[in-house]
Amino acid sequence: MTSSTGLRDRKKAATRAALSAAAVRLSRLHGLDAVTAEAIAAEADVSTRTFHNYFPSKEDAILYQAESSVQEWVDDLRARPVHEPIWDSLEALAIAYVSDDSRDLEDLSVVSRLVEQSPALMARTVQMHNTVSRLFGEAIAERTGTDIDSDLYPNLLQVAVGGAMKTVIELCISENAGGRTPKQLVSEAFALLRAGLPQPTHN
Repeated sequence: MTSSTGLRDRKKAATRAALSAAAVRLSRLHGLDAVTAEAIAAEADVSTRTFHNYFPSKEDAILYQAESSVQEWVDDLRARPVHEPIWDSLEALAIAYVSDDSRDLEDLSVVSRLVEQSPALMARTVQMHNTVSRLFGEAIAERTGTDIDSDLYPNLLQVAVGGAMKTVIELCISENAGGRTPKQLVSEAFALLRAGLPQPTHN
């Protein structure tokens, strides 16, 4: 029974991920306004009814990718060695994230741009931030002995790391990375954050 339940859960997770990926892919090609639930379902090779069993709207399908990424970071952070310095833990997670060959960095960038362009997506992003993003902040707070509700540190660290990752991804898919790999860019970004973002010096 446990085995069959686990298999069903994995199949559901795979279907949910496939629908989200299809929604992002179609929005990237045609724009969000042109994408329908029917088109997303067809792209993922399921019925429209199946789509609505998983997502109430195309906006929710698009944001699932970001939501699941945050949950992945939370789970992976909690799995890191308890006494590992928080910066080491987060850098290791960031490097693993951008080094995952199954992850399309351009799709991640597309989601960010879609959110900026769509009031509906922006509203849902705010809702998501109040739930899953808080979980990441709580995980940081647990590791650092701080309070997510009253201390600046876990909140600032979460925002700093999120901003660094967005910048790295944007640079990765541009033509301005100067030959640096995603892993190298993450290491460079974390070195700057660890140093407190000192002002560059020019010789």
